[in-house]
Amino acid sequence: MKKNLYGKCPYVTAQKVLYGKWTIVILHLLNNDEPIRFNELQRMMPEEMTHTTLSRQLKYLEKEKMIIRKDYGEIPPRVEYSLSEIGKSFKTVLDEIEKWGTDYINFMNVNNAE
Repeated sequence: MKKNLYGKCPYVTAQKVLYGKWTIVILHLLNNDEPIRFNELQRMMPEEMTHTTLSRQLKYLEKEKMIIRKDYGEIPPRVEYSLSEIGKSFKTVLDEIEKWGTDYINFMNVNNAE
């Protein structure tokens, strides 16, 4: 029988919260002081993304309390997203991912040049 380590093991818990292909990119894009509207966020994504895919990912991050969704109840709809307090605490992790990603890009450039 497998153990449920969510909420007990930090690695399993982080893996579950960071589930999804675009989670880290979305958290990076929301890592500023201003809320971002849905369409703006969709345009900022590095690859073409369907409305459904982004919506699903944002709902998941909201469920996990990493982001805050503010619906203004207007027509046309106006919805903004921002990081929650626990989402903002992920900034240090994003900074380290950026450093590692840059190092890896440099590593790949050197090794592909050989």
